[in-house]
Amino acid sequence: MDTATQSQIRDLFDQVKKHSIALRTSTLSDRKDHLNKLEKWILNHRQEIQEAVFNDLQKPRQETDLTEIFVVLSEIRKARKNLKSWMMPKQAQTSITYLGTKAETFYEPKGACLIIAPWNYPFQLAIGPLVSAIAAGNSVIIKPSEFSENTSELIQRMCSELFLPEEVSVVLGAIDESQELLSLPFDHIFFTGSPQVGKIVMTAAAKHLASVTLELGGKSPTIVDKSANIKDAAQKIAWGKWQNAGQVCIAPDYLYVHEDVKERLIEELIVQSEKMYGQRETYGAIISREHHNRINDLMADAIDKGADIQFGGKSERDNLRFTPTLLSNVSKDSRILEEEIFGPILPLLIYQNIEDVIDFINQKPKPLALYVFTNKKSVIDKVKKETSAGMMTINDVVLQFAHPNLPIGGVNNSGIGKAHGHTGFIAFSNEKAIVKQRKGLTMAKTVYPPYSAFKKFMIDFMVKYF
Repeated sequence: MDTATQSQIRDLFDQVKKHSIALRTSTLSDRKDHLNKLEKWILNHRQEIQEAVFNDLQKPRQETDLTEIFVVLSEIRKARKNLKSWMMPKQAQTSITYLGTKAETFYEPKGACLIIAPWNYPFQLAIGPLVSAIAAGNSVIIKPSEFSENTSELIQRMCSELFLPEEVSVVLGAIDESQELLSLPFDHIFFTGSPQVGKIVMTAAAKHLASVTLELGGKSPTIVDKSANIKDAAQKIAWGKWQNAGQVCIAPDYLYVHEDVKERLIEELIVQSEKMYGQRETYGAIISREHHNRINDLMADAIDKGADIQFGGKSERDNLRFTPTLLSNVSKDSRILEEEIFGPILPLLIYQNIEDVIDFINQKPKPLALYVFTNKKSVIDKVKKETSAGMMTINDVVLQFAHPNLPIGGVNNSGIGKAHGHTGFIAFSNEKAIVKQRKGLTMAKTVYPPYSAFKKFMIDFMVKYF
């Protein structure tokens, strides 16, 4: 992997920063042209994307199609279809105190943007934000993950073939390159990764008062109520938890199941997990030795503290494989209930009263996603109103991420800001408020000093009734 020097990064930033000023006058046609070229390249190089992701994560080609390529293409098509209306200034209603004025919200590009992408969905989580940045008219530097080297190099080649360096560039490398980029005065930083690194990014952004979108993670709880369809719940949980070998920021992180249906759910999870991910060709690998060791350590700690393996638990250190694993009788002081797992282990807890589950969730940092399986509206309403999470899905998991019309993101520890679709366009735009005033007599002038008796009356009337 060819990495850039400090001098090269700074020179590249200067080009991107300078070009961001020129892009303020970019047209609808200009932006659509970039999106069209990006879509065409992805479709023409679909097999190469599949191969790059496979070489990094052993991810099945069909899974790459669904979770990497399709998601990005959907973003492109959504933006292209709606970009004209997104870019159009929005007229603001005029109150009586502003009679004679016209007001609008004007959407201008934020400027030079930095996208720092993770390794777990190395193509989608780099190019999805790029779509939003292009749609909003920005210049961009992408810093993909050093762990997904093959996909990162493909992204660099793609961008060099489609864009001028000052429009979109890719910087390869690891911590040193990331730190150098974060030292520069970008106008906006879009980061996807862990809360720990998110704090570092936010600290760096604060030095330049750059705005941020932080797509972080956390421990996303999943609740299975006794009224739920157990087979349906098990099928969906198994699919959402074990895809990408559990390396999914919005995957179920721990499972709370009502004690009356615990055994039935375990039985169904075993059946569904074996059915979907029992074959090696449908199940990926752990990204690196470091992460593989971390997952093994989490499981070992849980077992030392009394956890039982209900199924799975097989670790293949030589080829970085780790089978789908369900743990029960997990102690509340286990590391696996404190740290984000980001791997194919699912701790199972039991409950009798939903209030106890809500209390447990509320004692933790706010999660990125929350899932509840139930047929009771009262349970849905209670969980929805009494917990806080970036996203919530009822009777399914993970699907919310690809919804084209939802704001996607976390809250506090699990993220700041939202992304995707129109929300992504807004994240990369400055919503400029514009007021046009008439000449001559205006409502504002009626209350200019000095304060005559009439003006005092007007001010008093405004305070009481407007």
